[in-house]
Amino acid sequence: MTGAGGASDVLGATDVAGARADVGGVAVEGVGAGGGLGEVGEERLRRWRLVLGGEGGEGTGCVLAGRDAAMDGALTALYGAGSEKGGRGRERSAGLGGSAPSVARWLGDIRTYFPSSVVQVMQRDAIARLGLSTLLLEPEMLEAVEADVHLVGTLLSLNKAMPETTKETARAVVRKVVEDLEKRLATRTRSTLTGALDRSARVSRPRHHDIDWNRTIAANLGNYLPEYRTIVPERLIGYGRASRSVKKEVILCIDQSGSMAASVVYASVFGAVLGSMRSLNTRLVVFDTSVVDLTDQLDDPVDVLFGTQLGGGTDINRALAYCQAQITRPADTVVVLISDLYEGGIRDEMLKRVAAMKASGVQFVTLLALSDEGTPAYDREHAAALAALDAPAFACTPDLFPEVMAAAIERRPLPIPDTAVGNRT
Repeated sequence: MTGAGGASDVLGATDVAGARADVGGVAVEGVGAGGGLGEVGEERLRRWRLVLGGEGGEGTGCVLAGRDAAMDGALTALYGAGSEKGGRGRERSAGLGGSAPSVARWLGDIRTYFPSSVVQVMQRDAIARLGLSTLLLEPEMLEAVEADVHLVGTLLSLNKAMPETTKETARAVVRKVVEDLEKRLATRTRSTLTGALDRSARVSRPRHHDIDWNRTIAANLGNYLPEYRTIVPERLIGYGRASRSVKKEVILCIDQSGSMAASVVYASVFGAVLGSMRSLNTRLVVFDTSVVDLTDQLDDPVDVLFGTQLGGGTDINRALAYCQAQITRPADTVVVLISDLYEGGIRDEMLKRVAAMKASGVQFVTLLALSDEGTPAYDREHAAALAALDAPAFACTPDLFPEVMAAAIERRPLPIPDTAVGNRT
């Protein structure tokens, strides 16, 4: 059920509750436009009116005032007819125009009326529908925007065109998002990988204080002597001293084509976290048709992000050739390729490199995305070819990434989602 310029044109059917439905302050699911008059019936009409957009044919007959009218106006400016470039020209006319002051006022309005999660959706829609990217080059605009991963991606794509007066503000916006992500992800990542590194470093002739007694007892249960009520530990299992030296090499190889923006942001944060662990030697490589090694900037993920250049073509083969040349201890190396696999280079060479790395003992992980957005569009033929090499490709959320890395370090099966290409579980 939609009105002209109504809810289905706002965010799609599944997201109505995120914008127009939220403006009423109460979810509208299961609410019919009918019902009796009186307070309950009027409230239902009001909420349907906010969802449907108020065109002449929406049928509620409800007139909004005050805060409701202001909310509706903010939504109309973005989702009304004529607001989208190349729109369908409905009766309603609205928009933000090309004026930075008017856009800044609108950004302030939506932050007043809507929760942060809805504000971020509306900002992304404004950039996409109204072509407001160029206005983000102005400091006053950036200061008014609700910062999130997607905004960071947009700013990075505009980096080369950004005037000097805006760059410091942009870096402040990016740094805030990065710091929030680090708070969310760093502790769990370090604890998960520290445990994996300790387990992978177990030795069979440990010193007494390095013995893993639980695993030693389990390994020697067949040597139980009932008359003495004890176990003879013929085989000792202990922890290696992973903290004293580098035990594993990690290479993050990140596709910086425009479609991978969110993945670039998350990978840069994870790269900084991994780079801070003394028991890992982490290298971060970004690529399009050229390859850039940003390892020396890993101590500051903001520098890493501004060292990327979103957009352009893709040459996975060239990037993997560079990564392959950096490997000195294959059996102790994990290579993580983060790409949608739309290869512009030499496909057969790319696959040969992956096969060669795996044959040498490298743990090779292919992530179609590293983000909360789910599986993106990707090259299914290339994904299937990698799966045939026992390198299944799958999308990975930031929360799952520490578990994926821990499994790769311990050389055990990866926690691959059921929807992964080539998942045989």
